[in-house]
Formats: sequence, C-alpha cells, structure tokens
Amino acid sequence: QVPLVESGGGSVQAGGSLRLSCAASGYSASSYCMGWFRQAPGKEREGVASITNFGSTTYADSVLGRFTISQDKAKQTVYLQMNTLKPEDTALYFCAAHNRWYACKAAVDDFGYWGQGTQVTVSS
Repeated sequence: QVPLVESGGGSVQAGGSLRLSCAASGYSASSYCMGWFRQAPGKEREGVASITNFGSTTYADSVLGRFTISQDKAKQTVYLQMNTLKPEDTALYFCAAHNRWYACKAAVDDFGYWGQGTQVTVSS
C-alpha cells in the first residue's frame, strides 16, 4: 500500500489557484510531521511547507503569504492551498511524512515516506 497519494495538480495561468491534497491513509502515526515539496526540471527538490499533528506550520520564504498548508485529521489528508501562482511555481509537487513532530520542517533529508507526486504547471 502506497503510504501517501497526492492529487489536485493541473495547469493554470499565473495568478490562479490550485489546492493539492495528500491522502495519508497508508501512513499510520498519531504524531507526525507532514511536508510538501517540489522539484522543477533540472533543479533539486525543495521544501515548500510542513505541518505537525498539532497544527504547527512552516513555509519556505518563496511561498509565504501565497500558500497555506492545512489538514483534515478525520480524512487523514493534508492540503496545500496555492494562491497567486507564478510560473516559477511550476514543478512536480510531493508530500512526505515522518514521525518526529518535534523537529518538523520542510527539509528533504528528514523525510522517509514519499508520495508519487502531482504536476503543477503555471503559464504566464
């Protein structure tokens, strides 16, 4: 069973919005850190946002004020609301998880469980 499954990607024009979802029913941990990451062609994977089971969040400077990470515990789903999208937001977006809620930040090397990714394309 795949631990994490992303959905909600697509193609939008600059200034538009998308909401990504990460279904985490395959990842069972009462305490966790969930993160969103992205990887553009030819670039390294980078952290976008993170959230703990307690609701504490972090954001990359590049998305602060435009993206919001949230969760619905009953649905075991984490969301990434992306507003005012820019062409530079174009990337494959991944969600990931680990159980060290006390050290939760969107750092790639911290995460061991990953989804397959969902593509976001923003045209100018």
